[in-house]
Amino acid sequence: MPRAPGQVDELKSAAILQAASDLFVEKGAGASMAEIARRAGVSKQTLYNRFPTKTDIGRALAAQRSDVVTAPLTSGAAPEDVLTAIAETLISKICHEGKGASLRGVALMSPEAPELSRAIYDAGPGESVRRIAAWLTEQDRMGLLSVPDPLSAAEMFAGMTLGHGHLRSVLALPHPHQDNIPARARETARRFMRAFAPG
Repeated sequence: MPRAPGQVDELKSAAILQAASDLFVEKGAGASMAEIARRAGVSKQTLYNRFPTKTDIGRALAAQRSDVVTAPLTSGAAPEDVLTAIAETLISKICHEGKGASLRGVALMSPEAPELSRAIYDAGPGESVRRIAAWLTEQDRMGLLSVPDPLSAAEMFAGMTLGHGHLRSVLALPHPHQDNIPARARETARRFMRAFAPG
């Protein structure tokens, strides 16, 4: 059965982003647009029509990950359950074997392509923190939590969740104590909830 034009476009964009992600891991900012197009199986014109620059590609990749991480914020679940789901996703994305490769790729390209690194941070981790902060502001308004500085609290939550996970991933070191990620995520959420419990 033939695919509709919209489906074809979506599949091509997905192929481009996957190819770019793989090449950024392998070559950092040295990955060329021509290589990305070739790896994705699309023409350079198709690539440039969708993503004019590598910065646009990096931004799109980071935005995808931010959407996945912050999806629980719109679930309507209890605050502890929302935070647990976010924590579990963060731990899984950063600490599972092989997941640190993309993080190392970004770290490698940072000195030679600071604008690309900034775009990736702003659209990915930075956007996730902003969304969590907005959600915490709403929890404070409803009296479910007491969060005087939501942005700092959101960063604190990410730090509590990951611990040294980012550093271990960048250095390609093993992640100890990853046998029960759901339990660790739940414990992080509970401790955060206690720290910001209403008066």
